[in-house]
Amino acid sequence: MRANYLFTSESVAEGHPDKVCDRISDEIVDLVYREAAKTGINPWGVRIACETLATTNRVVIAGEVRLPPSLMKKDKDGNDVINPSKFKAAARRAIKDIGYEQDGFHWKKAKIDVLLHSQSADIAQGVDSAADQQGDEGAGDQGIMFGYACKETPDLMPAPIYYSHKILQLLAVARKKGEGEVAKLGPDAKSQVTVRYVDGKPAEATSIVLSTQHLDDSWDSKKVRSVVEPYIREALGDLKIAADCKWYINPTGKFVIGGPDGDAGLTGRKIIVDTYGGAAPHGGGAFSGKDTTKVDRSAAYAARYLAKNVVAAGLADRCTIQLSYAIGVAQPLSIYVDLHGTGKGVSEDQVEAAIRQNMDLSPSGIRRHLDLNKPIYAKTSAYGHFGRKAGRDGSFSWERTDLVKALKDAVRTKAAA
Repeated sequence: MRANYLFTSESVAEGHPDKVCDRISDEIVDLVYREAAKTGINPWGVRIACETLATTNRVVIAGEVRLPPSLMKKDKDGNDVINPSKFKAAARRAIKDIGYEQDGFHWKKAKIDVLLHSQSADIAQGVDSAADQQGDEGAGDQGIMFGYACKETPDLMPAPIYYSHKILQLLAVARKKGEGEVAKLGPDAKSQVTVRYVDGKPAEATSIVLSTQHLDDSWDSKKVRSVVEPYIREALGDLKIAADCKWYINPTGKFVIGGPDGDAGLTGRKIIVDTYGGAAPHGGGAFSGKDTTKVDRSAAYAARYLAKNVVAAGLADRCTIQLSYAIGVAQPLSIYVDLHGTGKGVSEDQVEAAIRQNMDLSPSGIRRHLDLNKPIYAKTSAYGHFGRKAGRDGSFSWERTDLVKALKDAVRTKAAA
């Protein structure tokens, strides 16, 4: 492990074109879960894989779903088909909440196409039939997923992504509240923070990058900096800003045309922003728009939950966990733990054994343990899926540290044996 180095991570705001699409896709996931609950459909049967494309005053929603009857209608031939009205309404509400009322992208004026269709019978067989044969539903796909935690921040997240998110969150809250001149910022923004590490710990910010849309055409980079700098300094909090820190605020100058009007957006293109800012490996699968039979999502949440509990338990200062799955197979093919040389008197083998003992990592086991069959996903779509506060509604349940005692006890038992 290097002791002294620079590391950089970026974040993007909820109004970034790709994040608009992530938000709409997750609003669709929540809609399906809500409608299932309202109509008495078992939430375990919910299936959705939804992608969104956004460009100038146009939104396209596509993918595979298994829908409750309340989201269906009869066509002229009497066949059951998807009723697009509630999907369109969910998309418009999301766009309005983000703040888009521009000529080129407006929540009320944008044309929305809903091109959802029934889930593939082959994929359904891999998940559902496996449950009949194994007692647990099979994974919705093959793949590898990673979880990570470290002691760099209170939420056990890497410092660069933690502070990059925080800058944009503070600005978004102020913008929506209409605080002074921040109200003249637009929804589209990107941030980036470079952190200097000394003896392996975050010591200071050496560069800060922020590009934010602004609605006043007369503003230049200097004006934007005067508006946003107080929020940046507040976001960085206890992290020192180096005396020679380089500030790049709207470095190209004017940024008026933003969002999907300025650049097309697509679900799932900000997977590093969604996770650890490049400080940990990524399996490659996006999260937004997917129900939790898709291990891209649920197993990544489980891996973060386990890694966070390992670090919170004081078993290590850093922890990376990899899980792997095959489609139609319930249990993971492998569990890999790396403590990066920071283990506190425990080995990776001991931690792996403790994990297997304390959590069922089949898709259904993860869904039960973290209580994932709920409409809790729209709020995950911006500012990261990790390092957030667990909510009373069950959101971000994978950020709880309720497995600490069980892991400690399991490791002690293993060591004693």
